[in-house]
Amino acid sequence: MEPLAYRMKPETLEEFFGQEDIVGKDKLLYRLIKADKLTSAIFWGPPGCGKTSLARVIAKTTKNKFVTLNATTAGVSDIKDVVKDAGNIFENPTGKVILFIDEIHRFNKLQQDALLPHVEKGTVILIGATTENPYFSVNKALISRSTVFKFKELNKTDIKNIILNTLKNKEKGLGNYNLEVKDEAIETLAFLSNGDVRTVLNALELAVLTTEVGKDGKILIDRKIILDCIQQKKSIYDKTDDSHYDVISAFIKSMRGSDPDATLHYLARMLEGGEDPMFIARRIVIQASEDVGLANNEALQVAVAAMNAVHQVRYARSKDTFSSCGTCSSIK
Repeated sequence: MEPLAYRMKPETLEEFFGQEDIVGKDKLLYRLIKADKLTSAIFWGPPGCGKTSLARVIAKTTKNKFVTLNATTAGVSDIKDVVKDAGNIFENPTGKVILFIDEIHRFNKLQQDALLPHVEKGTVILIGATTENPYFSVNKALISRSTVFKFKELNKTDIKNIILNTLKNKEKGLGNYNLEVKDEAIETLAFLSNGDVRTVLNALELAVLTTEVGKDGKILIDRKIILDCIQQKKSIYDKTDDSHYDVISAFIKSMRGSDPDATLHYLARMLEGGEDPMFIARRIVIQASEDVGLANNEALQVAVAAMNAVHQVRYARSKDTFSSCGTCSSIK
């Protein structure tokens, strides 16, 4: 059986939850899909926010031929095959093809350039999905011929609506199970997901499949079971992508605004995401120098002392690791 997260992918705009700013009723993308008048577009957003789900909706509703490629496995030859098939009037009367490329940022320059003439002519309507900033990772010529739609992580209300819809859906969801899901379990699941629907549905499916039926014939899902299935809150931070700059910016603004709680929150996100402590320490020194300055002469001294401490501790730790190696000890 297919995973729950795959089965619950929407097939119509009415089944699609979230992203009201771009696919809400009468919004541009909503109108384009409804009228089947799509132009080339880039879907940019974090994992699990609905990029591929919306592509599936388009595939189910369009009269044009719809082809899906994954940039991790596809190449120029695959693009040529798609274009060749698009010209077959018997198989494709419209003469156009909607080409959905997942992880489009993984295409190299040559592969992206191969798309250009066909996108420009309108033979290929490109829909690219990416978790990375397309203005840096996608060919500028492709960007200029496409509309970039920025997807946001889903909020708690959207997540809870998806959970409730999944629990009552008998055809694709969990409606055929005799379930009792506590409100606190739904709240916890929505909070721990950080807007990633895939994480939510995977954890929910795992909870249902691994929980024994009670004496009353019901499967009880409470907060403890959800915590066990989801393990820990997903950290939306990657020191190699856009969130790196977003979070460090929020960290600096929190310090500037004298908000210690927010400062500690963003500091924890960076450390949990594997950020280099020296990078954070240097930003604090810059903050003390440029934003505090002469208003508090000790701020810079404290920041520099903290940065030196971070450097010394990190150096000492790496040195201890080196000297603890049996081979290195024998050399000494």
